Formats: sequence, C-alpha cells, structure tokens
Amino acid sequence: MTPDKKKTLFWFLLLLGGGWFLTNASSCGKQGNASPKGLNIQYHVLNLSPDLNPVGLYIDNRQVNTVPYTYGVDQGYFYIPSTDTPYQIRSIQFNGTTLVRRDDILKSGAKYTLYIAGLRAALDTIFTVDTASLPALGRGKIRFVNASPSELGGLDVFANGTKAFAGTVYKKVTKYIEVPIGNYDLQINATGSPAVLKDLPGITIQDGRLYTLYTFGYTSRADSAAFNAAVITNR
Repeated sequence: MTPDKKKTLFWFLLLLGGGWFLTNASSCGKQGNASPKGLNIQYHVLNLSPDLNPVGLYIDNRQVNTVPYTYGVDQGYFYIPSTDTPYQIRSIQFNGTTLVRRDDILKSGAKYTLYIAGLRAALDTIFTVDTASLPALGRGKIRFVNASPSELGGLDVFANGTKAFAGTVYKKVTKYIEVPIGNYDLQINATGSPAVLKDLPGITIQDGRLYTLYTFGYTSRADSAAFNAAVITNR
C-alpha cells in the first residue's frame, strides 16, 4: 500500500470512529434527559379541606404544580416529574409549612389521587389507585370515596333509584362496580335515611370508562364548606 493510500485509510478510520463516539454519546444524552411522561404515571390532588388555604405539591423539594390547589377545585391529572419520595403538600401562605407527607410506591402506567380532607388542625388523607381492569363491552365502572368528615353513620348512593353503595363511612373507598352505559341520577343519602343530601343528575357513564364519585364538606355547614359531591373520570 502506498503512503498516500495509508494516509487516506488512517483519516477514514479516524472519522468513522469519531462518528461512532458522537452517535453513542448523543444516545446516552437523550436517555438521561427522557421526558417525565416516560414514567407514564399520572397524579391528581384534591384539596377538600375548607380552611387549609392554597397548597402546593413538592417533589424533590421543588413545587411541581403551577396553580395552587384550592378548596374543591379539581385541576385533573398531570404526569409526575419524579418518583423520588417524599411527596409533600406545603402551605403557600404560611412559609411553606409541610402539612402532608407521602412515601407511596408508585407504579408505571398507573393513576393516583390524593384527597386532603378534614380541617387544617387535624388533616386526613385518602390515597387511591385509579386504575383497574376494564369493564365488559357496553358497560362502565364507578366507585365511591367518602371524603366528608360529617358525623354520619355512613352514606348510601343510589343510581337511578337503585342502591349502588351502602353504609360507606368517612375515608372509605369502595371497589369499582360495573354499570350499563347511559345517563344516571346519583343521589346520596345518610345511611338508612330517605332524605337526599346531594343529587347529581345527568351523570353520563360511557363505554369502557372508569369513574369515581366522591363527597366532601360538612352537612352541618351552609356556606362554601357545605356538603357536596363530584365525579372524576379516571379513564
């Protein structure tokens, strides 16, 4: 091989090796900076404490919500940026005081909701996994979370006049039940009482969907903290 050919081969191999290095370095960089959505975990916070005031969710000591969680306002699910624990709920108005701490193990592909209930002096939390097996064709699933601290013997839920959940006490989470698709009038009564505490007409259950009905507030209050209910679409 002539000197010129040897020189040409040398530079060709050098360029080839450099290209391999840059390609692998780029690949490693992309993997390390993967989108948080790659975790495929969605989180959901509901501030159901009437005197808690706005709060924020902190992960790795960084606030991850851009809008404060205020009483009774559902901001929906979001993709978490990290699974590192603890997760902390901190007061926004009172120097970032930590009010709630969670060390839950979260699994890829799942959805979760953290309900914050009770009064600021004695907060309660309810943590739910919002994923479940799919319902049969032509049906949906619904469950009930009682996050109302009202001193009742439990709550009954009627769906179009048929009792769907019975005697659900405070902080209790029922199992999902299957129901035919369609429009429902959901009525919530104190267990054993004919009086309707809350009526939610026109709730639509769609094919293959999962829902959670939850209550919050107090039956003894007539202001913004009065007894109330709402429905979350989990899937």
